Amino acid sequence: MSNSAVFVPHFHWDREWYEPFQVFRHWLVTALDTVLATAEANPDFRFTVDGQMAAIEDYLEMRPENRDRLVALVTEGRLAIGPWLILLDEFLCSGETIVRNLQMGWAAAERLGGAMPIGYLPDMFGHVAQMPQILARAGIEHAALWRGVPGSVDGHAFRWRAPDGSEVRTEFLFDGYDNGLDVLLVPDQIGRALGEYAQMTAERWGGDPLLAMAGTDHNAPDPHLAAWLRQASGEGRAITIATLDEYLRKHVRDEVSATVTGELRSHVRGNILPGVLSVRLGLKQRMALAERTIDHAERMNALWSRRDDSPFLSLAWHKIIESTAHDSVVGSGTDETCDQVAARLAEAAQTARAVRDAALAEPAALVPSDGHLVANPLPFGRTALVEVDVAAPPAGTGLAAIATDGSVHPVQLIAEAPTVLSDERMDASQLERVLRRIHRRELFGRLIDRYELTPGQLVFHLAEVPTRGPFDLLILRQEVAAAAAEYPGEWRVLTVEEARATALVPVQVPASGLTAFRVEPREDTAAAPTSYEPATAADRTLSNGLVEVTVAADGTLDITGSDGTVLNGVGRLVDGGDRGDSYNYAPPAHDILVSDPTEITVDLLEDGPLRSRLRVTRVYAWPAALSSDRDLRDERIVPTPVETLVEVRAGETFVRVSTSFLNQSADHRLRFHVPLPEPVATSSSAGQFAVTERGLTAEGGWGEYPLPTFPASTFVSAGAATVLLDHSSEYELVGDGTELAVTLLRAIGSISVNIHPLRDEPAASEIPAPGAQDLGMRIENRIAVVPSATGWRGANAVALAEEFRNDVLVTRGTAPAGGQLPPDTAGLNVDGQDVLVSGIRRVTDDESGAGAGIEVRLAAMNDSASTVRVTGTFSEATTVDLLGRPISRTQASDELELALGPWEIRTVVLR
Repeated sequence: MSNSAVFVPHFHWDREWYEPFQVFRHWLVTALDTVLATAEANPDFRFTVDGQMAAIEDYLEMRPENRDRLVALVTEGRLAIGPWLILLDEFLCSGETIVRNLQMGWAAAERLGGAMPIGYLPDMFGHVAQMPQILARAGIEHAALWRGVPGSVDGHAFRWRAPDGSEVRTEFLFDGYDNGLDVLLVPDQIGRALGEYAQMTAERWGGDPLLAMAGTDHNAPDPHLAAWLRQASGEGRAITIATLDEYLRKHVRDEVSATVTGELRSHVRGNILPGVLSVRLGLKQRMALAERTIDHAERMNALWSRRDDSPFLSLAWHKIIESTAHDSVVGSGTDETCDQVAARLAEAAQTARAVRDAALAEPAALVPSDGHLVANPLPFGRTALVEVDVAAPPAGTGLAAIATDGSVHPVQLIAEAPTVLSDERMDASQLERVLRRIHRRELFGRLIDRYELTPGQLVFHLAEVPTRGPFDLLILRQEVAAAAAEYPGEWRVLTVEEARATALVPVQVPASGLTAFRVEPREDTAAAPTSYEPATAADRTLSNGLVEVTVAADGTLDITGSDGTVLNGVGRLVDGGDRGDSYNYAPPAHDILVSDPTEITVDLLEDGPLRSRLRVTRVYAWPAALSSDRDLRDERIVPTPVETLVEVRAGETFVRVSTSFLNQSADHRLRFHVPLPEPVATSSSAGQFAVTERGLTAEGGWGEYPLPTFPASTFVSAGAATVLLDHSSEYELVGDGTELAVTLLRAIGSISVNIHPLRDEPAASEIPAPGAQDLGMRIENRIAVVPSATGWRGANAVALAEEFRNDVLVTRGTAPAGGQLPPDTAGLNVDGQDVLVSGIRRVTDDESGAGAGIEVRLAAMNDSASTVRVTGTFSEATTVDLLGRPISRTQASDELELALGPWEIRTVVLR
């Protein structure tokens, strides 16, 4: 039994949770005021600020006068800050967001005296497989955490290994991050209590001193703590006060016997609260949108803009990272807290969108205004379909797209808009009021091409791109005033627009590149060449020569892949009760599962040749809620139509599926089932720089039932079925591995419930959260299904997921109409099998020790070594670590060859 103990005073600070951010911040300021005063009054005192700089930033915004006091304590090593910006939920954001979190937190800590070099992850709901590599590639050798560690670890530390082989020594906070508090309950009995605790846990410590984490949620330690411990230390036990960093560097052995590889999602020593993966769907979708928008903004700004918009991008990243907090994006807060998270994510996406659009406006200035610019955010060439608004073709003719090289491509007309926008009659004295609608040349969102003024009638002809000469509003006012005076009485004012159409256009775009096209009337559009079989629709079947889908009699889908693999019954919807809370799903004692619709209709929407679409509407009789005792589903039934949009595009090997319904039921869970041709024992899902394989069960223990629901970010695969995802989702293999079930909605009404059938202890107070029921909300989900006998690898799922999630960007040109289209322009091209490019951005000398340039982050998403070729315009490449510090430099004349190890993350700066 260890005869020494190290106490680490700290607090764990949830930035927002059962109260919104500003309320928690008010408490934070009081707590840190106490910490600073205690440290300054007692030189022996140490404090660890929860591993996240958000608490420091939030404090200094209210107490800027205390900055120097804080820096002094950090510099002396008595206050440990960083390395994260915020303690995140690792599964509900991208791997790139995790890296940016660490980068921004580290930089913020360095400005205040230096970051604690510990991957401190005390309260996350499990940990991603690649976290050891992320920490190691930032030069961090230690981690400390609580939840998710498997039962094979019997000591207080283990080696945590990432899929690539990277390792960090990891302190296992096996009794939680507040294990020292019980020892401190009676100050004059600390010595006795510490001895008893040391005896109870002796097998964990070996020859190392006991670690007592002296802190908990949202409270500063008692100012008398150091005095209490000095007194207890005189009672025969060596007691030291330290920061967590000091404990790991000075008091423990680096040698540990246990090694754990991959993600940590065991329930053995702590609840991992898996229900947070699927509660409050809207937050998960907003996170995905914000991450996608800022990624596109950074790529467009780096490659196509002369303007450095880094301040705006930093602001957007900060708001995204704040929102990844493990009580924020997870949706386990009150309604007002979750509303604030949603607003913050929306603001981040809006900021990034402004940067993206400004960057695209620069090359768009070279494209005629009767043409469109298309930008590809992905580093490989692709053919994409884009929808654009164009002038409708004259009767008897069609439309064709003209590319930059003069080639002609087919266009699919989707819809035509009415041409008469208004037809009004009024007295001549009222004509001036009509003119007030005109803003310079704009009227009703279009531009005035010309007008006709005849006795008793004024006709405006509007166009998106005017073909006539200049328009002078002052002259029009004079002419109308004169006409009204000469012809008093009733006038007709007619506003007509050129006939408009929505056209679907195939566009070939270079890697990270730009192209342009214009749509023109053509009498013989059938002669336009195609390099792919057309998408067709017939008899409830869609096909494109690569994949085929048929709507079965029960409204589910039978999908045949390019290799002949057949998935039957795809899209079976199963709805059941949920008496759980934001942290854990729980079925009512007497559940009723609803899987059969009461009505089915199928409507053909589009029949190709570029895109074919069907809409399947299934009406379900879902119970309105749970009964008052929450053990039964209510007898009241709400007929709920669920629309499923099924789409096949020419050239794609997957079927796009979107579901939409108005949620009118409470306390339920809805899942999208994909039956498998053969039972399977494992599944794989992609996210955070890895594809993780899992079995049919989860490791149980502690006080939480090990429900085998797992996270997936970009795709999930089981046997012959791969499902591409639009946002982070929850899935489970059900029916002994015969079906893959993806959660579309969990509707619950409480942050936590006191009595939970699948969890022994409450996860929080039983606070109502009616907004988490999503009542009256339209619930929409977007996925794609890839049948492949060779699984996700054979389906090329890494690349397909990128294509599915990242549409090309389209904007109208702004140069004078009728001019020549500019030539295609390629950006960076990355060529490698199963290689993910998670970020392309501009870096400055201040951000990167490698100097200014374009930073590219790549990840090998497979278990074998791979060769990657990066081509573009550059002469030098510097490999850097995840904090931007140079590792090696090489000359590279527009081409760089990289040898990536299995699952390796590599960052290079090109200049």
